[in-house]
Amino acid sequence: MKEAGKKESIESALRVSITRQPVDTQSVLSKLKRGEDGATLVFEGVVRNQTRGRKTLYLDYEAYEQMALQELEFLASEAIKKFQIRDVAIVHRLGRLEIGETSVLIAVASAHRGPAFDACRWIIDTLKKTVPIWKKEYFEDGAVWADGEPFPAEIPRANS
Repeated sequence: MKEAGKKESIESALRVSITRQPVDTQSVLSKLKRGEDGATLVFEGVVRNQTRGRKTLYLDYEAYEQMALQELEFLASEAIKKFQIRDVAIVHRLGRLEIGETSVLIAVASAHRGPAFDACRWIIDTLKKTVPIWKKEYFEDGAVWADGEPFPAEIPRANS
């Protein structure tokens, strides 16, 4: 009985969304935090002004929304099980994004920082590979659909 109650609270705690509005990080974080958390970690993917030496004007994100939401829910659920974090929120923005705007927000709540960092890195890396959200980068001299950049090799990864 206790295990069933625990499962229900985890499922109801998942927070994933897709929006066309600016991402409100503080609002998401305030809904996520609880007194038992020793760590809340926030990752914001932000539109930068250049890619591989080319000046970026803006980005445009598209998605297969229904499937993307299902995949985001799966990632959140798997992260809770795999890293034993208490909760996670994932918000991805679609549409035209200007330089400096947040495209993706991942917020993780946990009793300890280690699992929060590991979960956050795993979520963003897996999201880029599996969730049907596509990014088109607009430059001064044209536009390309981007695959997303791999995580830099010089930064150690968590064992997964």
